[in-house]
Amino acid sequence: MNLVQRVKEILLAPKQTWPVIEAEPADTASLYTQYIMILALIPAIAGFIGMSLIGVSAMGMTIRIPLVSGLVNMIVGYVLSLVMIFVLSLIADALAPTFGGQKDPMMAFKLVAYSSTAGMIGGLFSLIPALAMLGLLTSLYSIYLIFLGIPVLMKSPPEKALPYTAVLVVCGIIAGVIIGAVTQLVTPGPSLQMGAVERAPMVSIETPKGSVTVDTGKMEEWSKRMEEAGKKLEKAQQSGDQAAVEQALKEMAALNQPPVKY
Repeated sequence: MNLVQRVKEILLAPKQTWPVIEAEPADTASLYTQYIMILALIPAIAGFIGMSLIGVSAMGMTIRIPLVSGLVNMIVGYVLSLVMIFVLSLIADALAPTFGGQKDPMMAFKLVAYSSTAGMIGGLFSLIPALAMLGLLTSLYSIYLIFLGIPVLMKSPPEKALPYTAVLVVCGIIAGVIIGAVTQLVTPGPSLQMGAVERAPMVSIETPKGSVTVDTGKMEEWSKRMEEAGKKLEKAQQSGDQAAVEQALKEMAALNQPPVKY
């Protein structure tokens, strides 16, 4: 299978391409290695470059995700995209009889794999974070590809293709949320530095006067401690205890440097 040619065919002539896909022999392993795993690299790598190398610019500042955090996000996102395609194919296969179709795991996998092409190619927009939302629009075309492919691959009546597609998309969203939640529980935080695990990443901001690095995890802790010191000061002032006021001021003075590096 010529990957570039197949991408062109499914995107530009889907009605003519789905019958070809139905007839050609395939297996899950070959579809993964020769098609899905290659195209899934596009949004993963583009997202890494966009967020960690190019960054988001606004009001003269550029915010970037640190390289280590970006790499972790890229790898996790890539693996999840491969898992989601398989999970969605299982759902598509299970739904087939409900909408007058025929269960066929391989056809369901073909349906989801090839219809995902538009969304994966659209991942190129992630190279420029400001255009990343356009990548979501390409996912709408993937939904249209599913709609066209259902009657051909799953043998569902054309009049039931729309509700079949709608239910499949909703189930896919729910499955994605569940997988994402489970992943958050079993994977470390996005930033790994010097062997330590941090739940909140370091954020680098480029300003006209230089680079500023903010430790968002420590920033939250610093804010809480500053708030507590402020409450102590207020309470001491209300009580008229000068010693307590001085102690509270010392605590606030010790916290006068937020976790920001210039």
